[in-house]
Amino acid sequence: VQLQASGGGLVQAGGSLRLSCAASGRPYSSHVIGWFRQAPGKERECVAAIRWGSGRQYYADSVKGRFTIAKDSARSSVYLQMTSLKPEDTAIYYCAADTSPCGSSLSKWGQGTLVTVSS
Repeated sequence: VQLQASGGGLVQAGGSLRLSCAASGRPYSSHVIGWFRQAPGKERECVAAIRWGSGRQYYADSVKGRFTIAKDSARSSVYLQMTSLKPEDTAIYYCAADTSPCGSSLSKWGQGTLVTVSS
């Protein structure tokens, strides 16, 4: 599955941003599309994931209640709505596909999209 993340930008703390992840083809129902982020000097972490078929969602504790992941089957896309953003959310955000939550075995890491949250 080829995925392309977009929608990053500069936002003030407390603000909102929506990221998009477009798939080159329609994911299978068994696929899980995840959003990951990597801040400077830190390891890449999974923040949210959604199973394509059931729509079941998974969230990291650090973003629960602030981020919402959703899919658009017609557009073969997954979105990450981010609200109440904090400076510590600053990172490059990537999307990836797997058959398990927060895996990345079915896609290659792209360039990602940069989110910068100013205080």
